[in-house]
Amino acid sequence: SFQEAKVHTTFPVTAHIFLIRDDKVLMIRRFNTGFEDGNYSVVAGHLDGNETVRQAAIREAQEEVGVRLDPEDLQVVGVMQRRSDEERIDFFLASHRWQGEPSNREPDKCDSLQWATPDRLPVNTIPYIRQAIQNFLSGNWYSEFGWE
Repeated sequence: SFQEAKVHTTFPVTAHIFLIRDDKVLMIRRFNTGFEDGNYSVVAGHLDGNETVRQAAIREAQEEVGVRLDPEDLQVVGVMQRRSDEERIDFFLASHRWQGEPSNREPDKCDSLQWATPDRLPVNTIPYIRQAIQNFLSGNWYSEFGWE
């Protein structure tokens, strides 16, 4: 019998990192990227392929804020299936330890770093990031965003 070939959808996958110090999370303000510019996010980036979520998080933390993370110090704390311009899968990782002092290593993409108390995030925090941080605080590891 004839079997119709199934087409599987592929999604961009992003690793977001909650760097946490003194009960505050490091926020970065996007600049000149074409997506949510002027609004706060966290250190994040797409998986390049042939790397794990943890490896992508470690690479992005080094590229964006110049800190070195140990895979053992990175805890996966959330997954979000999100719809914006396209469907996406977002992984959220948290770390309380790293080497180096965070600084803006991508001034062409980021114009501000700020330590923020999770329950008092900047007003201009990207909504799905705000939701992911609330999920983390409440121990909710999975959510869907943008489907309403």
